[in-house]
Amino acid sequence: MMVPAALLLLGALTAMLAPRLLARAEWPEREPVVALWVWQCVVGAVLLCFALSMLLSAAAAWLAVRGRLFAAAPHGVVEAYALGPTGGPWAAGTALALAGGGLWTGARLTREVLRARARRRAQGAELLVRAPLMPGEDPAGARLVVLEGTRPDAWWLPGAAPQLVVTTAALGRLKGSQLDAVLAHEQGHAQARHDWLLHCSRALAGGFPQVPVFAAFEAEMHRLVELAADDVASRRFGRLTIALALVGLNEDRGVFGPYPSPQPHVSERVRRLLSAAPRLSAGRRLRLTALATLVPVVPLAVALIPGLSALA
Repeated sequence: MMVPAALLLLGALTAMLAPRLLARAEWPEREPVVALWVWQCVVGAVLLCFALSMLLSAAAAWLAVRGRLFAAAPHGVVEAYALGPTGGPWAAGTALALAGGGLWTGARLTREVLRARARRRAQGAELLVRAPLMPGEDPAGARLVVLEGTRPDAWWLPGAAPQLVVTTAALGRLKGSQLDAVLAHEQGHAQARHDWLLHCSRALAGGFPQVPVFAAFEAEMHRLVELAADDVASRRFGRLTIALALVGLNEDRGVFGPYPSPQPHVSERVRRLLSAAPRLSAGRRLRLTALATLVPVVPLAVALIPGLSALA
């Protein structure tokens, strides 16, 4: 039972320490795409620790599971894991608890996806009422939808026929290529499938609010996906253009005032765009990506080393 316990300990330490280390780093704001990958690798490593611990705990508790898990392994490999004849009183409880956590995570993710799809269908139906298709317009084609509205707003409605929705007030505020920059920003979200990152982060944070890494994962996903989409737009239309578009869409919402705002990330995004901090070098980006990719390898190594040592 040493390996399942080591995996549980590794997962718990990663869940506690990784958010603190990433919070101290200054580079994620300069390289949000790399930061998104690092966060995915960290969370993946935590989940992998718990999944592998569940499998080995179940193998220790029940001989039927052990027989299937080590069916093709020599007898010495099974002995190397020191699972014991019954695995002790903690093996079954650990396996059941972790399996329940996995089922709960899957249920939360399914619920999140179904809710998002229901919201999209409701929004699509409302758009068809407020902005019906013109004669001869292809309903499956991507289109720009303009809605009457006194509040400047623009958002991307994903789906089989993705649409950029803009209010008339926003059209009055956005000058020159600012509307194109907003479109590029929203397309950046769609092309990178940021909606799935948000679904997963919300499911984990909602299912396990006491786990620090999942709560930080949700908060950082909301922030980093916006920074990444800002960079997509700024590479095409310039940082100043997308910064002015953000100001035009949000200046009436109190996000730039001296008081706390319900959307604090907007002012931070504008300051980041205007400060134009240089990107990391290509070599450093590559090193960070490679190191992040190795993080999920650690629990795999912990789980496989006893068996590989026995074979050697």
